[in-house]
Amino acid sequence: MKKVASLKYGVVFKKAFCDPEIFTAFAQAMIGRPISIDHVETEKEFDPPIGHVKPRFDLFAEDSEHRLIVDIQHARLNDHYDRFLYYHCAALLEQVASSKNYRPPLTVYTVVVLTSGDRHQRDIAVVDFDPHDLAGKPLQEVSHKVIYLCPKYVSEATPEPYREWLRAIDDTLDEEVDESLYAQGVIQKLFESIRRDHLSPEERARMIEEYHQEELQQTKFEEGRKEEKRLIAKNLLMDGVSTELVVRATGLSAEEITALETDRNS
Repeated sequence: MKKVASLKYGVVFKKAFCDPEIFTAFAQAMIGRPISIDHVETEKEFDPPIGHVKPRFDLFAEDSEHRLIVDIQHARLNDHYDRFLYYHCAALLEQVASSKNYRPPLTVYTVVVLTSGDRHQRDIAVVDFDPHDLAGKPLQEVSHKVIYLCPKYVSEATPEPYREWLRAIDDTLDEEVDESLYAQGVIQKLFESIRRDHLSPEERARMIEEYHQEELQQTKFEEGRKEEKRLIAKNLLMDGVSTELVVRATGLSAEEITALETDRNS
């Protein structure tokens, strides 16, 4: 067993996947075609920005044919499908310089890794930009894709070569991996690059900062959900619904419902 840093942290994910060999092997497995990458940028931004919101890509690389973006997302957000679709479109639009030619010179692939899971509980989901007819047959005109990965839901039904990579990412989340379970040498290199004793003091500090930011986001989310439930409970009480039914409908405790009734009557 090897002690590693969790790939749920952006600083750790970028440390591992900014290595061109690791990035290339991962990206090739995800998009299913050969690529040649010799440099990977982290926290890439376009200047001038595209659109009203300035995207920042966790990992960004190009070869002569492909523009590849890999983003890591651990916090569960309601908008991550729309958020990364926007990122993807910005990477498309940035390439179009003239109305004489709307075809971007590079095919764009955006790979989003959702380490904490997703409400749909799918291991892999794809937004394919290629038009298709009503029978579902693609026209093979547009190659751009957004690929959403949820390592938490990897299973024996997950096809290779996705499966080994998703298992490896998920395996790091408890900060310990059994490297003997993985055949690919590049995955062994990934594990070695994120060994706990290989982290610098600066990387450890950024991990702690990310952890506290995640805690704060989760607290705000839970407080928002709780306030929403209180509002629903107040409306139900005003309509004369019994305390027992309000408890069942909202998940709030009987004591919390009683306190809401007291506030309403005071």
